[in-house]
Amino acid sequence: MNFFDRLHDRIVAVDSVVSVGLDPDPARIPDHLADHDLPRFAFNRRIIDATHDHAAVFKPNAAFYEDPDGWRALEETVAYAHGKDVPVLLDAKRADIGNTTRQYAKILEKVDAITVNPYMGRDSLQPFLADAESGVFILCRTSNPGGADLQDLELETGEPLYRRVAALADLWNENDNVGLVVGATTPEELEAVREEVPDLPFLVPGVGSQGGDAEAAVEFGLANGVGLVNSSRGIIFAGDGEQFAAAAGQAAKRLKTRLNRHR
Repeated sequence: MNFFDRLHDRIVAVDSVVSVGLDPDPARIPDHLADHDLPRFAFNRRIIDATHDHAAVFKPNAAFYEDPDGWRALEETVAYAHGKDVPVLLDAKRADIGNTTRQYAKILEKVDAITVNPYMGRDSLQPFLADAESGVFILCRTSNPGGADLQDLELETGEPLYRRVAALADLWNENDNVGLVVGATTPEELEAVREEVPDLPFLVPGVGSQGGDAEAAVEFGLANGVGLVNSSRGIIFAGDGEQFAAAAGQAAKRLKTRLNRHR
């Protein structure tokens, strides 16, 4: 089965479309984990234990692991999540050309899906797109305010750039392994992208600490019941001290319940 088939089964199994972002900011890891050999993995392991019953995927962001100990922590995190039968989506926003992008795509040997940046064109994404078993989430309309600087630019056809990206992603979906990243902070644009591509699953960030629209995230983010709504800080830093993991579990369960009202 390809990634989206596996994701469908996972969503059904846990009755959840929640993506739990694993962004272990070293400055926010509780003090009692500081002496661990890999504090970021120690933190993630406890988060995974507390939230896996509510998680459709875990989504580590590569930025929090890009040092020697960090990559070790990421590898341990991926293995531990897989041990709980939860897929891992690496938020890396990769793309380049030639042998560089082929090297980037090797990470798909370890994770189940990845986010990529489309602004260098199809050839920069080809090694990811060619991996039929892995998921490829293409940045389309992101949740940050500055996303409008480029993504909202109007083309000669009168359409905004983000809608062209969506249409291209649909064309590139030859292996049924493509999804889009579309933020919940602009629900009208989320709806517009869904009109453009009725069948592509979305990864929808921005519902947690960014205050995005949960109802729109579910209504427009899912395609045939498949899609993801992500929260990172809103779950993993819901509490602190020695009770941080329990607080994260409660936050994940609340988000799952909130989203399920609209499914």
